[in-house]
Amino acid sequence: MIKDHHEGYITWAEFERNQRLITDNANGKSFMSRGSVRRGEGLLAGLLRCGHCGRKLHVAYNGTHSTVGRYHCRGSQINHGGDPCISFGRLRADRAISAEVIARLQPLGVQAAVAVMEARGREHADKLRQLELTLEQARYEATRARRRYEAVDPDNRLVAGELERRWNERLVAVRELEGERETLLATPEMTLSDIDRDRLLALGADLERAWESPGATAATRKRIIRSLIHEIVVCIRDEVLDLIVHWHGGDHTALQVRKNRTGEHRWSTAADVVDLVRVLARQMPDSTIAAVLNRASKSTGRGNCVQITNDPQRATGIVLAMRSGKS
Repeated sequence: MIKDHHEGYITWAEFERNQRLITDNANGKSFMSRGSVRRGEGLLAGLLRCGHCGRKLHVAYNGTHSTVGRYHCRGSQINHGGDPCISFGRLRADRAISAEVIARLQPLGVQAAVAVMEARGREHADKLRQLELTLEQARYEATRARRRYEAVDPDNRLVAGELERRWNERLVAVRELEGERETLLATPEMTLSDIDRDRLLALGADLERAWESPGATAATRKRIIRSLIHEIVVCIRDEVLDLIVHWHGGDHTALQVRKNRTGEHRWSTAADVVDLVRVLARQMPDSTIAAVLNRASKSTGRGNCVQITNDPQRATGIVLAMRSGKS
């Protein structure tokens, strides 16, 4: 192969970039590829690599409609029948990496807001310049049509009539463009008001609100994270996740994220509710405690009220679960 022997549709660097992108988007085809952005709420899918065995971590969801998910390294177990390597819930890791990404993008958010305002200021001038160039070309076409009409033999009425029609069409196009130009000149240049300017700068400075907005989908967040992060190496040490973030460009960031203990989850009942149940348990039965908790608007870890039931055994089970903080 002789590079650049013939002029190509794209450059050699663009070709190599496309090949790397195709290889990187292949799911399950390469040991080092990240894979394409797929469905699911796991923001770090395809970016995590096990710091113990070097294999890529995968994300698994408990059920069809589950959004929590866990990252796990099971390459040794699946391929060689060994023991599972590491596994941890995705929520804490996703939040930590999202916070780092927002911190890196924070200065760029203000710059993007300023760029939008500058673009609004240039929009009117660019449109006027483009219209003037189009008008100049239309005038040239009308002048050329007039010259052709004047040069034709008047006795050749068929040709003269056709050239006169074309000349009239060019003149009509010139008049329409001149009208658009006059309208644009009469329209004042659109600028942002002080309130809109302050709001735009505030939105650029508050990227966290934009990141958490309902319009920002998980796929959008994944693409933003992948544009900044090349890979994340994770190790588990004493119930702590050690994360080494490798950014595009060569920088590295070390993070530590607390890992959930066995049996711990995000649906735990608030500590004050658990303490209240323990105090009330010395004075009244469980069914009465459930009624007291409902009147006080105290809820379970999932935000549900404590159901009052005629079955004392079931009410006792509900309150016992709240005592343990697991409801």
